[in-house]
Amino acid sequence: MDILHTPIYQGRPEDCRGRLEKEIRTYDLLDSLSIPYVRIDHEALPTIEACHDVDTRLDIHVCKNLFLCNTQKTAFYMLMMPGEKKFQTKVVSKQLGVARLSFAPEEFMEEFLDITPGSVSVMGLMNDKENRVQLLMDRDLLQEEYLGCHPCINTSSMKLTTKDLMEKFLPAVHHEAIYVDL
Repeated sequence: MDILHTPIYQGRPEDCRGRLEKEIRTYDLLDSLSIPYVRIDHEALPTIEACHDVDTRLDIHVCKNLFLCNTQKTAFYMLMMPGEKKFQTKVVSKQLGVARLSFAPEEFMEEFLDITPGSVSVMGLMNDKENRVQLLMDRDLLQEEYLGCHPCINTSSMKLTTKDLMEKFLPAVHHEAIYVDL
């Protein structure tokens, strides 16, 4: 599939048949909050590197989203960071004052956020009703007018304003960001 020539759509798909319920719930929530977004459908993109053409097509920087936990697997985090930055666990761990962070097991990702590896997205926080996942956000993302993310599945990507994410989406899903510098 040639992403650079794939259509860009305003808002949700006209026909949601064949789409996963978690993806449809994402569009339902964004629509209920009056958050405009554009969307592109594509083949599964399991890594940030694979998202390069989506970045170009949507004129954004898709965020790298990492699902992390402490050593005891009692504290869980979603780290949003610019895709081009390298994750350094000791830098984040030190800023949080916690023992070394590592990638969390995928069963927690599915249980808490209803997402699977390769589909980690800030949108998954809508499924975290018990606030078991703390959002960590690289401060540099606040300088971006738009952010890109998946609608809980990595076969579509969306572009929405950082302002709408921070001022509408996060309050609606009862999450706040802790800012880190990477």
